Amino acid sequence: MIAHSFRGEVFGPAQRLHGATFLVDATFRRAELDDDNIVVDIGLATRELGEVCGALSYRNLDDEPDFKGINTSTEFLAKVIADRLATRVRSGALGEGARGLSGIAITLHESHVAWASYERGL
Repeated sequence: MIAHSFRGEVFGPAQRLHGATFLVDATFRRAELDDDNIVVDIGLATRELGEVCGALSYRNLDDEPDFKGINTSTEFLAKVIADRLATRVRSGALGEGARGLSGIAITLHESHVAWASYERGL
C-alpha cells in the first residue's frame, strides 16, 4: 500500500494524491537449475522481496527523498523493486546459488485488469 500523485495531463485525476495497493510477483530466471535443482531459494527470495516491499509500504512516495520529482508509476515501482532485488542478489542475500540467476521480472498488479511488469538482466 502506497500513496502518491503524478505530474502531467496524461495522468488525469491521478495527479491528485491517491493510494494504490499492489500485489507483487517476482520471477527469477536462469538458464540451468543449480546443484539443488532449483532456480533460487524461495525462502530467501520471499524474505528479501518482503523487505524490499516493506521499505515502500505505508508511505507517501511524494515525501520520500529517493523519489523527489519522479512520477512513481506502477512501471517505475516495478523497476525499483527489481533493481533493489538485483542488489541483494549481488550481495549474496539470496544465497550463493542465486549468483547464477540471469534475470528478474517484477509484476505489480493493481487489479485483475491493470498490471505492469519490468524485467532486467543480472
